[in-house]
Amino acid sequence: MNIMLWYKLPSAFQCHRALCKSPWSSVLHKNQYPVLKKWCHGSFLAMARTDKYIEARNTWRITFVSKNYMSRLVYTNKKVGIVVPVFLEAEKHVNRVAIIDQNGKFNYEDILHYSSKLAMAIREMISPKELEKSPCVAFLCENDLSYVVAQWAIWMNEGISVPLCKTHPASELEYFIADSKAPLVITTEAFVDKIEPVSRKLNVQIFLLKKESYTGEYKSETQPDPSLSLKLKVYYANMLRDNKYKHLPAMIVYTSGTTGRPKGVLMTHGNLSAQISMMVEAWGWSKSDVILHVLPLHHVHGIVNALMTSLYCGATCVMLPKFDSKMTWSALINPGHMEHPVQITLFMAVPTIYAKLIEYLESEVLSVEGSNLTAKFVRSSCQSKIRLMVSGSAALPQPIMEKWMKHTSHTLLERYGMTETGMVLTNPLHGERIPGAVGNPFPGIEVCIGKPNVYSSTGYDIINKGDSKLSKTTPGMEKESGELLVKGPNVFKEYWKNSEATKAAFTPDGWFKTGDTAVYCHEKKVYKIIGRTSVDIIKSGAYKISALDIERHLLAHPDIRDCAVVGVPDLTWGQQVAAVIVTRPEVTLTLQDIKEWAADKMPPYHIPRIVKFLPTMPRNAMGKVNKKELVAQVFG
Repeated sequence: MNIMLWYKLPSAFQCHRALCKSPWSSVLHKNQYPVLKKWCHGSFLAMARTDKYIEARNTWRITFVSKNYMSRLVYTNKKVGIVVPVFLEAEKHVNRVAIIDQNGKFNYEDILHYSSKLAMAIREMISPKELEKSPCVAFLCENDLSYVVAQWAIWMNEGISVPLCKTHPASELEYFIADSKAPLVITTEAFVDKIEPVSRKLNVQIFLLKKESYTGEYKSETQPDPSLSLKLKVYYANMLRDNKYKHLPAMIVYTSGTTGRPKGVLMTHGNLSAQISMMVEAWGWSKSDVILHVLPLHHVHGIVNALMTSLYCGATCVMLPKFDSKMTWSALINPGHMEHPVQITLFMAVPTIYAKLIEYLESEVLSVEGSNLTAKFVRSSCQSKIRLMVSGSAALPQPIMEKWMKHTSHTLLERYGMTETGMVLTNPLHGERIPGAVGNPFPGIEVCIGKPNVYSSTGYDIINKGDSKLSKTTPGMEKESGELLVKGPNVFKEYWKNSEATKAAFTPDGWFKTGDTAVYCHEKKVYKIIGRTSVDIIKSGAYKISALDIERHLLAHPDIRDCAVVGVPDLTWGQQVAAVIVTRPEVTLTLQDIKEWAADKMPPYHIPRIVKFLPTMPRNAMGKVNKKELVAQVFG
């Protein structure tokens, strides 16, 4: 028995069983032939025994040498606007290495196999009708292959993935699961004890993803029924044909919750595809890239930028179970000591991680007598083998940027983005990277700097408007700052089950309001983020002061290890500039010391009037300080 595919306009893949003794065949309408060529591997025609146009029937008949070739067809239409989710893109790279983690080395075929098995297991636990009613599936997995397998399996069932954070307390996990109404939580053996009490309380099912189910041998297993496999491919082809993935909800990531409870940011496959494509174009991603992944996997930086983008283009992602300075340096400059040696070409991290890497390098490596790792070796290794290092999720202090340049010969590429938009602004891959600036919009994104105007129908006046090619400023407003607004296919669909918050997040004419204050620097032709409008813009007397600018200055002090600048209420001035400072070990500073040091470095109204000292700075997993909480705790 063989399967004959009749391809009819409009590119509908209708599957018919036909008894025939010839090898597998496909029949296409003549107008559909060019489309199929685009949808298949480049070697498609080389696989065919017959490539013949049958004029009488107005069709092309393609007869394949083996049914295995049919199983390798990739139904990905590259027409503009067709969204292909990452798990379908993986079909193009089945034999390439996708993930290297503490469990081993896995190619794209491995991930597809493990994910397909888990997808079937999910369907056995939750019926399609139940999943349609409650499409969210939460998962708490380690930073390894299990995360990808869980996420892809959810997407194979057209579910919405809800990644959970391993460091969140049980109360937070309970809130995320309850708010998303997830009927199922996928977890690994490492976290089952943490999830079980929450699942019992909420009456949701747990699927325990055992290690052997995503690392075990499967090559010798009986192959699945090819007709079933083909039906799935036909189904995915129809999804692509109708471009259903463009608007299909894909993932909910919960925000930090600086105002009220965290909101669920719902992104579609179209949003994710747009975010990924922009980074691939702007940062020159290719399948030959190898990225070292040390970031948490409950935030877009770790999920989309580092993990999904690498898998989308057939690259390799080396995943460490958690950030560790020693392991990170070893992977970056001395990969021969790894179990599966591979040369890293890309690295992404937050400023806090770069600061810890610098500290470890200076105190534990370069200062050790007899160490084989010299400053010259570290610098030459990074310069010659790693093509790009990116910093984000928090403002990059200039001292960290300068020290990193000194040790690695890399000028960190600083960019700007947020959960609701993915990446928005970036310094250039090639060309000058301006310290303290975040460059220009990614391809396909529009930005606007708006000044509030209650009398305008849009609620704002335009200070500046730009895209990746051009930026225009309203005459007479060249030095003004305002709220950064964003438009593009990258912008999220909505806040989960929160229509009021969604409406409030957009202007009447469709711009997303980031809540960040920005300015366009005409001299360098770049955008600069002054700070979070609610906490980083200090209004003292007649001045609007950027807390981030003051932080950059303070971090240049030789004895200041970390700092956060905030505005505290003041009856006379409205707000006063206050600083929370962490000094280097065995160093004592006073407010007077800081005032004297800053006298010739900052304007008088920028110099902190209040200073509090802490042993460590409270930061979240992404290196951010919740300044509202900090003010309440330290100055409340």
